[in-house]
Amino acid sequence: MQSEQEILRQYLKENGLRRTPEREHILQEIFATHEHFDVDELYLRLCQKGVKISKASIYRALRLFLDCGLIREVDFSDGHWHFEHIYGHNQHAHLRCLGCGEIVEFEDPNLTLLQGQLGRDYHYQIVSCHLEVKGYCATCGKTREKSL
Repeated sequence: MQSEQEILRQYLKENGLRRTPEREHILQEIFATHEHFDVDELYLRLCQKGVKISKASIYRALRLFLDCGLIREVDFSDGHWHFEHIYGHNQHAHLRCLGCGEIVEFEDPNLTLLQGQLGRDYHYQIVSCHLEVKGYCATCGKTREKSL
């Protein structure tokens, strides 16, 4: 399996784009953690490590990383997009608590089976799937029941 850096370099070469130190720093920082992130968090982490970069450079780099399949956007309905790296990871989905905002990632082999079945049933070649299940965690569910 190729590294994320090799995937990016190949994508840049195929599309006639330059390889820059900024893109390399951004990609390295994204893959250094397994947490969801937004642009502001990524910008702060890079600045704390002494990397001189603009938010505009980060936005442009994220678009490239999305296009070459290294990351994906995740909408947690909090007013801005979050991202996560997906290259080299098993397919997973999210449980999101509508009360406290907790996010739980989970893997289930049935997700892959469902994706295959949907492709066959609707004659689609499915290339990606994102599932977010919304509800209330145990704590928020109890609080909610008491208030009803």
